Amino acid sequence: MMGLGFVPIFSLALLVSISSAEISNKVGVNYGQLGNNLPSPSESVELIKSLKAKRVKIYDANPHILKSLKDTDIQVSIMIPNELIQNISKSQSLSDHWVKTNVVPYYSDVKIRYLLVGNEILTNADTGTWFNLVPAMRRIKASLKTHNIKKIKVGTPSALNVLESSFPPSNGTFRSDISGPIIKPMLQFLDRTKSFFFIDVYPYFAWADNHQNINLDYALFKANNLTYTDPGTNLTYTNLLDQMLDAVAFAMKRLGYPDVRIFIAETGWPNDGDIDQIGANIYNSATFNRNVIKKLTTKPAIGTPARPGWVIPSIIFALYNENQKPGPGTERHFGLLYPNGTKIYEIDLSGDTPLSEYKKPLPAPTNNEPYKGKIWCMVAKGVNETAVGDALSYACSQGNKTCDAIQPGKQCYKPDSLFWHASYAFSSYWAQFKKGGGTCSFNGLATMTPKDPSKFWTLQVPRYNSLRRSCPSGQRMQEAMN
Repeated sequence: MMGLGFVPIFSLALLVSISSAEISNKVGVNYGQLGNNLPSPSESVELIKSLKAKRVKIYDANPHILKSLKDTDIQVSIMIPNELIQNISKSQSLSDHWVKTNVVPYYSDVKIRYLLVGNEILTNADTGTWFNLVPAMRRIKASLKTHNIKKIKVGTPSALNVLESSFPPSNGTFRSDISGPIIKPMLQFLDRTKSFFFIDVYPYFAWADNHQNINLDYALFKANNLTYTDPGTNLTYTNLLDQMLDAVAFAMKRLGYPDVRIFIAETGWPNDGDIDQIGANIYNSATFNRNVIKKLTTKPAIGTPARPGWVIPSIIFALYNENQKPGPGTERHFGLLYPNGTKIYEIDLSGDTPLSEYKKPLPAPTNNEPYKGKIWCMVAKGVNETAVGDALSYACSQGNKTCDAIQPGKQCYKPDSLFWHASYAFSSYWAQFKKGGGTCSFNGLATMTPKDPSKFWTLQVPRYNSLRRSCPSGQRMQEAMN
C-alpha cells in the first residue's frame, strides 16, 4: 500500500516542481515595428540578445522575425491581430488554419511560449469584438491541442483601465460592463489552462495624471522612507507598481479567482515626449527600468504585498523608439534603443548588473514639473507636402471655425503657404480637442514648439510683420495651453 500511495504523491510533487520551473523571473522586451527606420529582424534579434533579454513579445506573427529567432534561447510571445478575433471566435477551422500557418512551422525551432489573442481589446468602445474574445481564446487553445502543442499558454493583454476601481489596492474591481460577461469567463479559462492574466501596467501614466498627489520617487522605486498602507488590509506599499498589480490581484479575487498569476505584458517609462508631458526624460526612464528589473529578477522572488514571493514574469516596453506610433510624443519614446541600435542609456535586462555598476552619468531631468509656458503645434521639418495637405484638409473639417481665419481674404490667409496654413490649422485643431484627447501629432507631420510660428514668418519675411498683429494666431493658437 505504501508503494501504491507513493507514486501519485511523488508525481504531484514533480508536477508542481515542473510548473514552478516554467515560471521564470527573467525580463523580456517588447519588439514593436511601428517605425520606418528600424533595423532588420535579424539585426534586431542580435540587439535583443545584447540586452540580455530572455523573452520577446511581437505584435503579430511576423515570419521574418520568427525565423530570426530560430535556435535562440529566447521565449517568444506572438499575437493574433485584433481584426481576426471575431472570425476566429466563430470558426474552429479558421483557428486551426491560423495556428497551422503561424505556429506549427516555427514551433520546433523557436521557443514560442505565449500566444496572445488581440491587444488591449477591452480598452476602447466595443466594436463587436469584446464578447468574441474569450471564445476566440478557447478555439486557439483547442487548435494548439489539435496540433499536439502543449507548451504555449494562451491569453490576452489588458490595459489597467479594465479596472473600475484601483485605489486602495484592496478595492480593486473590474469594470461593471465587462466583469461578469467577459472577465469572469476569461479568468475561468486562464485558471483551467494554468495561463496568466496579462496586464499592461504603467506607473508613469498614473503618476503623470496625478503628480500633485503621487511622489515621483515613489513611482520610480526611489522612495526609501515613503510608504502607503492600505486601510482595508494593512498591507504596506513602497512603490506604485505594487499598488497597481495588487489592485488587479484583488479584482480577480473578488470574482473568485485568487490564484490566477499575473504577467506584466508591458511596463516602462518614456525617455522623451511632448513639451507639456511631465517627467518624460532619460533620467526617469533609466531609473524606473533599472529598478523594476532589479525588483522583478531578485531571487528569491519578492512578489507584491498581497502576493509575497510570487514570481511575476515581465516584458519591458519597448525595444526601439518607434517614430510612426500615433498619439502623444511619449508613445514614440519608450525605447531602450534608438533606431540606429545604440542604447539610450545603459541597461541589462538580466538583472545581473548591480545598479552601482551603471557608470555613465544620466542627463539631469528638466521636466519633472509641469510646463508653464505657451505651446504651438506646427508642421514638422522634412515631412511630405502631400500628406501635410491631406492633414490640413482633415483639421479644417473638424471643430468650430477651425480654419476660418486662413480662408482667402481673411486676416491669417497670408502668407499663402502650406506650412503656415497647416501650422495654423494644426494649432487651432489642437486648441479645441486637446482636453478630449486630441494630440499634436497628425501621424508624425506635426511637432510642438514653444516659439510662436507667426514670429518665424515676420523674421523670415519682414513684409508680413503687420499681418502678425492682425492675425489672431496669438489668440487661437495659444489657446492650446488653456
